[in-house]
Amino acid sequence: MSEPFRKRWGLFPNPGVDRTIAALDARQDCQRIVRLMGQYDMAWDMQRALELALFYTYGSDSVSTLLNRTGEFREHGQKRYDDTRLLIGHFLEAGWDSEAGAQALDRINRTHAHYRIPNEDYLFVLWTFIEFPLRWSKVYARRPMTAHEREAGFNFWVEIGRRMGLSDIPPTRAAFDAFIEGYKQRHFKPCEASAQVAQDTLRVGQAWLPWPLKGLVAPVVYSLFDDDALFLAAVGARKPPRWFAALVRGGLRTHGWLRRGTRLGAYPLRLADTPNRSYPGNRYTIEQLKPVHLQRVEGEAPSGTPGDAESAVAPAGRCPHAWR
Repeated sequence: MSEPFRKRWGLFPNPGVDRTIAALDARQDCQRIVRLMGQYDMAWDMQRALELALFYTYGSDSVSTLLNRTGEFREHGQKRYDDTRLLIGHFLEAGWDSEAGAQALDRINRTHAHYRIPNEDYLFVLWTFIEFPLRWSKVYARRPMTAHEREAGFNFWVEIGRRMGLSDIPPTRAAFDAFIEGYKQRHFKPCEASAQVAQDTLRVGQAWLPWPLKGLVAPVVYSLFDDDALFLAAVGARKPPRWFAALVRGGLRTHGWLRRGTRLGAYPLRLADTPNRSYPGNRYTIEQLKPVHLQRVEGEAPSGTPGDAESAVAPAGRCPHAWR
């Protein structure tokens, strides 16, 4: 659905976006609120926040053990990154009831069905999608999310969780946060699988840059987690120097401040406007957005070296060092 908003004078944000969001119901209209934030108000910020959310999931030994055993980030990291971004992007952009959104959720559910994934791991990942946009907007976006927007985001992701078959989803933010504190105490521990998947993902970002800048990727990313010693220990990362972290954080705050009154680029920002490396020209089908090792299992010619889907099933909560 296209919204009737245009930039003012080709440069300034349309105040009608914020007014429309404020007038919508945080529960009944949560899909539209999330879409308006993601396409107009905080397009760049939502992308960065969800990238950090996914990276944070590597702190869990249980999540990382499965991700490492499939080998997807190690062997097909760019495709894994693009597939995840596109699948999430489709139901953020079009809602879960749209054809594309429903197809994306179905593709995610069929992919997950190949593995034994504990419900608490699903809940942890879901929580990161709720939490990290709030954290990012509070510190680095052009403005913090309003309480109304935070409520809409929570309602949106809880419904996504329901449609993915999750059980025992905490009913409030406070209850969810309390659950996560217990989860982190159980699963955020130094683990070779966590370190390996984090390194594999950082290499995806390094491949985008000229060689003199590749070495900055890891310290820049870890500067955004420098206040979370438990996570850094879990992924085997060193805390960046204080001056470097301050420089990174200060640069992002300045970037957010500069964007308070202006809008550059596409408005609204749609998936079709965002090029990706795995599918030049955005020529793909939602059915293609799945791990390479599952292509053979689901009857397709693999686009990379396939694995055995059954061998990719990881026992919950283990961290076998031999899988590194």
